[in-house]
Amino acid sequence: MDALALGWLVLTETNNPFLVGLIASARMAFNFLALFSGAVADRVPRQRLLAIVMFLMTFLSLAMLALLLSGRLEIWHIFALVLTASVVRLFQMPAAQALVADILPEDRLSNGAALTTMGMNLNTVLGPLVGGFLFQAIKPQGVYTVIALLYLSAGILALYIRSSRTGSQSREDSVLKSMLEGLKYVKGQQVLWAMILLAVILNFTGWPLHTSLMPVFARDVLGQGPTGLGMLMAAFGIGALIGSTGLASVRNIRNAGKWLILSVMIWHGTMIVFSASHSFYLSLTILLFTGMAFSSTQVMMLTVILRTVLPEFRGRIMGLRSMAIYSFTFGSMNSGAIASTWSAPVAANVNAAIGIGLVGLLSLFTPKLRRA
Repeated sequence: MDALALGWLVLTETNNPFLVGLIASARMAFNFLALFSGAVADRVPRQRLLAIVMFLMTFLSLAMLALLLSGRLEIWHIFALVLTASVVRLFQMPAAQALVADILPEDRLSNGAALTTMGMNLNTVLGPLVGGFLFQAIKPQGVYTVIALLYLSAGILALYIRSSRTGSQSREDSVLKSMLEGLKYVKGQQVLWAMILLAVILNFTGWPLHTSLMPVFARDVLGQGPTGLGMLMAAFGIGALIGSTGLASVRNIRNAGKWLILSVMIWHGTMIVFSASHSFYLSLTILLFTGMAFSSTQVMMLTVILRTVLPEFRGRIMGLRSMAIYSFTFGSMNSGAIASTWSAPVAANVNAAIGIGLVGLLSLFTPKLRRA
């Protein structure tokens, strides 16, 4: 909902696709600090850390709502709030995803990865639909009222999570030392550093389509308003939900590395097909398959990481995984610049070609990833 509201608000206020890409990039601006947040997640109760993140996001959503209601909201306000939120959200992914392994036995990790992804994908279905409707009916004020309530609810629920984790890393070691130990651990594991590189590639090439480029596709290619944008994003989410729900029913996924590479290739291939469509309903159909490939990629990545990483390193590895998302900042700006200069379909095609080429090379030089 937040991504939809921000993208459409900036596009309609500025009529500048580059600024749409820039605001999407700002959401990830401080991800280079994610290893620090991962080290923190290895030292404190993760469910409490997650609750604190949700409560701080509630406050920031209320600040956006107050500016909207007062009529004083300016572009610099949006960037300031988004940048602040990017710092807060640094701690969300390491805490939340490491919790999956804290509460499940090893033979259920793939189910936990799929269910976690399914929960996020459910949001990508409901969020755009509700957000697009609210934006159309009662403007962004209605969107941010709901967002604040949802963050508050999430914070309360996080406090009720019960973890089997009995201990945390010794606090006698400095956070800096913990971060260096995490880097040394990844360096010695081909599967892990290959996964980090893969995440860098995907966030640069794949993610901009359904985030920073989608408002431009909706308005300039398919002739839609905020409700149509919500339907496009929801179609992607429905596909992702279908994919993750199907994988959640598989008790113990085998050959996750090979399935991961295949999912990435299909994801980027559907981007090329989507960029060629000028029919709204055909685009909705294509996005269903894009979403399925996307969610399969996310489930396989999380499964491989949780199976490979020792429990005491999970927070830091998830932090590094989050740090890889920083490449989305550059990918989003690059996509916005190409869309402004040429068009959104050109940007999507360039991203797809780069993604397929780089992932192909990575899989060629990392045999342990293929066997994971």
